[in-house]
Parts: sequence; structure tokens; C-alpha cells
Amino acid sequence: MEKIMMASDYQCGAYPTILEAMAKTNLQARAGYGMDEICARAKERIRKACDCEKAEVEFLSGGTQANAVVIGALLKSYQGVISADSGHVSVHEAGAIEHGGHKVLTIKGKLGKISADQIETMMQDYYNDGNHDHIVMPGMVYLSQPTEFGTLYSKQELEDISVVCHRYHLPLYVDGARLAYALAAKENDVTLSDLARLCDAFYIGGTKCGAFIGEAVVIPNPDLIPHFFTIIKQDGALLAKGWLLGIQFDELFKDDLYMHIGENAIRYAEQIKQELVKDGYQLYFDSPTNQIFFIIANDKLEKLGEKAVYSYMEKYDETHTVVRFATSWSTTKEDVDKLCKIIRENV
Repeated sequence: MEKIMMASDYQCGAYPTILEAMAKTNLQARAGYGMDEICARAKERIRKACDCEKAEVEFLSGGTQANAVVIGALLKSYQGVISADSGHVSVHEAGAIEHGGHKVLTIKGKLGKISADQIETMMQDYYNDGNHDHIVMPGMVYLSQPTEFGTLYSKQELEDISVVCHRYHLPLYVDGARLAYALAAKENDVTLSDLARLCDAFYIGGTKCGAFIGEAVVIPNPDLIPHFFTIIKQDGALLAKGWLLGIQFDELFKDDLYMHIGENAIRYAEQIKQELVKDGYQLYFDSPTNQIFFIIANDKLEKLGEKAVYSYMEKYDETHTVVRFATSWSTTKEDVDKLCKIIRENV
């Protein structure tokens, strides 16, 4: 029996229309580095979706590259980036931000989220410290929507954080690796235009949201980072065959596909959660997006792993572990039904 692959949301190739568009244009020669007409059209689609006609939009090949380039471009040499302790830049990027010369300044998050009050407290603590000139200065704020735990910032929470960021001249940057799943969640009230209004920079995830590879960095005020394109090149993150990224985002933002591509993932995640609860498993918490976190006895992990591929998250106690299933745009009802049968009959 072939294992059910539910470890992450980037385990399949690309949405069918992307594959078709790439095949159709395969032998058409184009200008490099994103200077082609397809990239230009994709950028216009994204500006329109964000209701931000002046935004700079640049395509990078992955989320770590996007985070490292944007954060490195925004921070002064003596500054660090504020993040939840579970933030991707803090935990799962192998020290990419520190490798670039900047410290990640962590705040204890609540299911992946930090608050405006916590940021305010960090800034007050910094300025009230008589030795703050000897300390790494908080220089920007990093959030992700959704978070590493699949939780969502509400529009009001982002409004409040934006106010604090403006008070202390902290650029607000949002990692949108799984943004399509946030947009599809019924609990979500944050739109792309909200992100463009409230953030100084953010990226729209493609890799986990239907593209082969690629993320679209959006800078609503292009003057914020002069020569951003050159910085991308300098950091080794500029793809010569840039049209390969442009084609994908052109398709993702055609006919509002990106706004709906995560809907099946949300629906199937809910089905899996219901099955887990029905069969006696404890959800670690009820994530509103496409990531399902639950607690399983250690002696059942090996048996589960024989039939399904999952992600290890953290130790729960001496005899239990928190693991994750992740649905995606490519998840099928057949996949979910098989997984639910495995849960019901074999674990």
C-alpha cells in the first residue's frame, strides 16, 4: 500500500493550469531576470489584487530567500528582527537571518502569534535600559499569516500591531508562505489589500500554494527599499529564467484563482480533525487553516508511520508526541478518506 503523504503542503508539483502554461511557453525565448511580458502581467495582476497600483513586486524562488533578502535589506547593521519564538525565521531557516548578520529577537508567542502589547513592551524595555546602546536594537517586526501553528491574525490585531510599529518606526513584514490557506479560511477577515495597507512588505506564497516554486514579494511603497532588485541579485536570489516564476503567478492571479485555491485544503483539514476527535484523539488545538495538530501516544507512532507520512512537531510529554498532518491545494477526497480509514482502523 502506498503511503498517504500528509507531511507538508509542498509535496506535489503545480496546479494544472500552471503546468499547461509552462508547457505551452516552453520553447518561447524570453528576456531573463523577470524582464519579460509575462512577469510584467503577473505583477499587474498582483497589484490589482492588493489594490496597490504603485507596489513593487518581485519574484523569488523560495520563502527563506524572500525572508533573508527582505530582512537584510530593511535592517541596519546594529538591528535585529522581532519574531514569535516559533517564527519560521527563528526556528526553521537554519540561522539564515543570523548568517546575514542580524539577530532574531524572539517574543513568547501564543500558538504562533505575538501581540501589539508584547511589541510595545519589548520596545519600552529596550529604551528604558540604560545600556541599550550596547544591545541589539529592535529594527522591524516579522509575522506570518498564517503562523507556524496555522493560526490567523485578525484585521484588528494587525491594525494594533501596525500602530505600534509606526510609533517606533519599525517596518512590519509578513511572511505569507501559506497565505492562500489563510485567505480561504472561514475565520479570516484579512484581505490582500489589508496587508498592502498595514504592512511595509509581505510576500505571497506560491511554493506551498499551487506553484512549483516561487514567492512574490510585495513592497507597497517602492521607496522603502531602494535598489531592491539589485539587492536580490547581490544575495544570490535572482532567478535568471525569471519567467518561470512569472508564468506561475500569472496563472495563480488569473480569475482570482489564488483567492480560492486553498478552499479544498481547508475543507479536508476539517474532515480529518473531525475523524481524529471521533476516534478519541486529542487535538493539540483547533487550527483554522490547513495544518492539523494532534497528540498521539509514542507507541502508536511507528504504526502510523507505516501507512501515512506526517510531520513531527514537538514532544508533548514522556509518552506522547504532537504531530501534524497538512492538507494542500492538491489533496483529494480519496487521500482524505484513506487517511481517515487508517486513523479509524489501524492507529
